[in-house]
Amino acid sequence: MSKDFEIVEETLKYDGFFQIKTLHLKHTLFEGGWSPVVRRELFVRGNCVAVLLYDPHADAVVIIEQFRVGAIDYGDERTWLLEVVAGAIEPGETPVDVAYRESIEEAGAEIKELISISDFFTSPGGTSEMLHLFCGRIDSSEIGGFHGVEDENEDIKVDVLPFD
Repeated sequence: MSKDFEIVEETLKYDGFFQIKTLHLKHTLFEGGWSPVVRRELFVRGNCVAVLLYDPHADAVVIIEQFRVGAIDYGDERTWLLEVVAGAIEPGETPVDVAYRESIEEAGAEIKELISISDFFTSPGGTSEMLHLFCGRIDSSEIGGFHGVEDENEDIKVDVLPFD
């Protein structure tokens, strides 16, 4: 079986911080032939990086907490999420560049060693985002407090937690 697809029509529905496209496409089938033309909406997110910051000497991880609009349907308290450091890859940056940049911006943490874990699509049924996941070895002895980039309206609380 040859794996192939054809975009019959592509329409840009929204162009802002993100994009939304409507695609009419068809693709080859496992049993042979082609699918009918199907309509799919695609949330064009861009690619991102996530870094689990780990201190092997303290056996601790750095976790950040921040408000997330995607969780507003779950209630007041659940709208502030616990996360690992993460951010979008900007033009001209590599995933490694972003890992180092975001670790400083969001957690005030300087990575001593960066280990690639995996690259994967976060939700390929509807978004184009590929996530590059890393583990960053750090010294957590002076990590904590509040961080974030002011002009991005980031308000991030940083905590160091035992690994277990």
